[in-house]
Amino acid sequence: MQHLITVTVENQPGVLARITSMFARRDFNIHSLAVGPTEDPTRSRVTMVVDGPEMEQIVKQLYKLIHVIKVTEHPQGEAIEREIMLVRVHADPKRRSEILNAANIFDATAVDVGASTITFEVVGEPMRLSDFLEFMKTYGIVSLAKSGRIALAKDAKSQNTKQKQTAKGA
Repeated sequence: MQHLITVTVENQPGVLARITSMFARRDFNIHSLAVGPTEDPTRSRVTMVVDGPEMEQIVKQLYKLIHVIKVTEHPQGEAIEREIMLVRVHADPKRRSEILNAANIFDATAVDVGASTITFEVVGEPMRLSDFLEFMKTYGIVSLAKSGRIALAKDAKSQNTKQKQTAKGA
């Protein structure tokens, strides 16, 4: 089972290495990893998609690491998740308009047009990127680069508002 985990850390050398080696020592595979600054310039957020059965013990171990401030395991559907992907596809000049129209369905942006290829940028939920990739396979994928997943927990106020509206409507 895949788990989405965010770890807020102090910006210190070696923090990412300690986190990833902890997962490696326990034989967990990290499918996706993204690190970037937070609203506080002294902190970074590490977002990981990890394969494994239960994360409770891992979360406890993460808290024991130096410079780790907060660990969150996001339940399925309770986080806003995004990725970015660059994908280069074969684009015979006769089929370019067809390919561009197909990419438009996914709000993909053509960022480079070569003699025989088009490179698209797609940003969105991981499943949407997967669907775009599957669709583009029919044209022939030349190369692919994909970022790690980033995520933030959904705003609790939004969920409470929805619950109140549902209760009023009932």
